[in-house]
Amino acid sequence: MYHEVIGTLNFPSLHPDFVVIGAGVAGLRAAIELAPHGQVLVLAKSDWKESSSEYAQGGVAAALSDDDEVELHEQDTLVAGDGLCDRAAVHTLVEEGPAAIEELISWGTEFDREGSNLMFGREGAHSRNRILHAHGDSTGREMLRALWHKASTFPAIRVLSFTAITELLISGGEVVGAVAFDGWANQAISISARALLLATGGLGRVYQATTNPDVATGDGVAMAYRAGAEVSDIEFVQFHPTALYLPGAPCFLLSEALRGEGAYLRNDAGERFMPKYHELAELAPRDVVSRSIVLEIQRTGAQHVWLDLTHKEPDFARTRFPRIYETCQKFGIDLAKDKAPVHPAAHYAMGGVRTNLDGSTSLPRLFAAGEVACTGVHGANRLASNSLLEGVVFGARAGRRMRDHAASPRLCAEPYAAPQFPAIEEKDLRALAWNQLGIVRDEAGLTDALARLEAIPMETRASTTRQMFELRSLYEVSRLIARCALARRESRGGHTRLDYPERSAEFQKHSLVQRDAPGVRFYE
Repeated sequence: MYHEVIGTLNFPSLHPDFVVIGAGVAGLRAAIELAPHGQVLVLAKSDWKESSSEYAQGGVAAALSDDDEVELHEQDTLVAGDGLCDRAAVHTLVEEGPAAIEELISWGTEFDREGSNLMFGREGAHSRNRILHAHGDSTGREMLRALWHKASTFPAIRVLSFTAITELLISGGEVVGAVAFDGWANQAISISARALLLATGGLGRVYQATTNPDVATGDGVAMAYRAGAEVSDIEFVQFHPTALYLPGAPCFLLSEALRGEGAYLRNDAGERFMPKYHELAELAPRDVVSRSIVLEIQRTGAQHVWLDLTHKEPDFARTRFPRIYETCQKFGIDLAKDKAPVHPAAHYAMGGVRTNLDGSTSLPRLFAAGEVACTGVHGANRLASNSLLEGVVFGARAGRRMRDHAASPRLCAEPYAAPQFPAIEEKDLRALAWNQLGIVRDEAGLTDALARLEAIPMETRASTTRQMFELRSLYEVSRLIARCALARRESRGGHTRLDYPERSAEFQKHSLVQRDAPGVRFYE
């Protein structure tokens, strides 16, 4: 499929005005913004429904209730971010959030209500009840449903499923298109565009245990880095404290909203242990809860802890969290009378492709929004239920800025080298990341992991599959995490170093890596 150097792309080609890579909340919200200004091509790597947004159970945060204020939401986000949030980004998120949610409601999003009033829940580290849910635990799915319905009203929006971007095309330092792997035809296609948006979601599949869908292989970060874009704060990975831990069962997320509604965490002896680790107990920030679970598991020698809702009313779990309840039942757990075995799992990347508040990256014509982007809004640790809000707020902002390129000329892409793939099995790569780049880290483990990654031979292949490109992304993102985690000699938010257990004023800065720049830099 590829020659050693690709010059003229002799592939089938497409020529939309705008390309949106990813069909989650951020990508669709941007596409809706772009549709009146040109032809928009939305690419979904798998089925169009398969995205992290689809699996977002917990809810979406917004200061809409009578007893809440934007300033309180802002302060909670800053506290959770552990000293590393960009204040302007946080202010933008919480200030524009309520109007963004009201717009979704006007487009048909059905959030849960008590009578005619919106129902607000609370999750860890929130000082007010400000979390909106849909159908109990299907918030992301409902938001996507409404966004897809709205997008379908624009003839200018075209969607291609089972199409994975593998390379960004460059001309004079500008991103002018992409190469994609068409899963239907099993061949490459070239795409030229006036502007492109990365909305590819997360990178949780780097790790052995993750709540993320199979498509979350860090493709956006990897391809942007290869193209020369700046990547920031990639060492900060949030591990969700409570993923279902059963042999043969999927690593299914048991939403933080369960703890927000009164669920307890217990060890094998049946004891609630979180009060001894943090004053907020089960409602402590996610990084604290995840580390506490790991410490409790190490202390007791157990393989997991237990999530307990049995003290609630018998019908509570079934009516309040129907999707979670039904999934647990499939595996023999009745949350009304059984405790669920849980263990932390990789869940969310705070870092990613560095952008400004309008989604612009360091490369002209390339934008990013959603989890793949690093606006600085999450700092070192994301506040629960801010991710869906970030998707709609910054997806819309990126779409508005991309409209400035509606009349930009199309440019011919420069040649690029044939792809090389790491000679390692995916399961071995993910196990390495889990064991040495995971919840707790140290210099010895990080140094060894980086050395092992850099020693993996790279090779070209006569034929390619989507899985090979995904493995390449996992490999490249693992290396970036290892490099930045090794350089950050402190513990902060989602980054914990056993050998540097305290926060350091020296590292109250953002990390930055770029393909053509040596080492890891830090900036304020």
